[in-house]
Amino acid sequence: MTLRERFTDEIKTAMKAGNKPRVSTIRMIQAALKDKDIEARGGGKGPIPDDEILALLQKMLKQRGESITIYEQNARPELAAGEREEQGIISEFLPQPLGEAETAAAIEAAVASTGAASVKDMGKVIALLRAEHAGRMDFGKVSGLVKARLGGRLIAFTSRRAGRPG
Repeated sequence: MTLRERFTDEIKTAMKAGNKPRVSTIRMIQAALKDKDIEARGGGKGPIPDDEILALLQKMLKQRGESITIYEQNARPELAAGEREEQGIISEFLPQPLGEAETAAAIEAAVASTGAASVKDMGKVIALLRAEHAGRMDFGKVSGLVKARLGGRLIAFTSRRAGRPG
């Protein structure tokens, strides 16, 4: 089942159950997906593939996290709670993130597979990791780890396990 089909099935189930926050969040996902499809169509492409949908969902998660921080700083716990609920629903559609050891192993395998020897080869490594582990890694953090690895330093993790890939 593709992610698009899963969104359709999940929204039907949520509507039947009368779960308004879930319906609202899935509709928001579908609207963002439709915007991306329209943007891709303008560029002469078809509907976006699942790996790009996963990237869209990760972006949405990050946006919710930033909103939660702002709401908490401004003493708006009710709004932060709503964002947390949306974050939980969005994260249900993402695959389980790789752990620290799995991420380090994936980086080592990608470096070996591409024959990367210096930071100049970082693009090849990241491209391979994106192709093989879309939606399971936070590439903002991974790029720093790859750069450190190709620069000859050991991989060190400083991830916070707050429900996000790390």
